[in-house]
Amino acid sequence: MEADAFVRWMIAEDVLQFGDFELKSGRRSPYFFNLGAIDNGAAYDRLGAAYAALANALPEAPQVLFGPAYKGIPIAVAASVALARELGLNVGVAFNRKEAKAHGEGGRLVGSAMEGQRVAVVDDTITDGAAKVEACELIAAAGGSVKGVLIAMDRRERVAGGGTAVEHLEARLGVPVRSIARLEDVVRVLAADPSAAGRLETVLAYRDRYCAVD
Repeated sequence: MEADAFVRWMIAEDVLQFGDFELKSGRRSPYFFNLGAIDNGAAYDRLGAAYAALANALPEAPQVLFGPAYKGIPIAVAASVALARELGLNVGVAFNRKEAKAHGEGGRLVGSAMEGQRVAVVDDTITDGAAKVEACELIAAAGGSVKGVLIAMDRRERVAGGGTAVEHLEARLGVPVRSIARLEDVVRVLAADPSAAGRLETVLAYRDRYCAVD
């Protein structure tokens, strides 16, 4: 999906919200990206296709999609369905529990076995990358090899030491981190809408203070 169209759709679905929000980092942000607002099959069908395109473009095609609990789980399922339907690729799905299960099959991991498999992590966005690092550690412990991290929105947030959260995560993991859209795409969509002038002003002020500008 083309980035501008994705941003407009995210606004229409109330995934991309504007207001005054506190992020995990403690920063106050004039916008918030919440894929938890996606709550129906038609929307997940469309979202899965967008993630499937990212997965298919990775240098090494994943054999398993790993969705960190909780928001990553339906993303992984939707993307795997899209890969099967549109490209004929039968890609496994795995995810973690927040807490290990002591009965039944036990453990923290659910779904496709990852030992010896190429794995891509799928999630909504990145704040500081800590959750993605934890996911990659779980995958490695299960014998999988992470080949990429796929997200919907790159906020382009700068982090301590310079660079962005995505750039730091790429350097730490040694794999590509790809996004469907970036902050620049949000700015472009808002700039094209005269009724969004107020939103654009606050987003630009935030970008200039906290984000990398291409």
